[in-house]
Amino acid sequence: MKLKRLSFLSICVGALVLQACSHAPRPQEASWAEPVSGEISLHRAEHAVLAGEWEYEESGMVVPLRLDRFGNGSYDFKDGRFRTDVLTDHRWAGAWAQRENDREGGFEITLSPDYSEGEGRWWYTRIESDAAPTKAGGTFHVMKVQSIVENQPVPGARASQ
Repeated sequence: MKLKRLSFLSICVGALVLQACSHAPRPQEASWAEPVSGEISLHRAEHAVLAGEWEYEESGMVVPLRLDRFGNGSYDFKDGRFRTDVLTDHRWAGAWAQRENDREGGFEITLSPDYSEGEGRWWYTRIESDAAPTKAGGTFHVMKVQSIVENQPVPGARASQ
């Protein structure tokens, strides 16, 4: 059996081809990372203001948001998901994603002094396979409708008769 002698150059080229093939682009997958409880840069007492149901209003359309104690949750429009990354003072920021129309983006909200409502803006970070979309976002208003803690009995309180 005769072995074929490979040059250093052919070995390097072969290695590059293998490396390129192993890093070939895959079909577009949503880059949304589901939040892990406690992984957000908020102190527990601060997140409590986000927990509950909010109404998101944009151009006359109202969409309910259901958020957990970390400010993460979902909404029914386009199978939406909502993630809080930062709550500092009255600045609330994070990301959103819509599975049904394969879009993702960011948001930033300035909350009122009592954290019950706020004015925000949103933008796209991905539309389908376009990871640098130029399509404009928009502005919106949010209002807290119900807190999760409002559903819990207050310790020592008497039931109304």
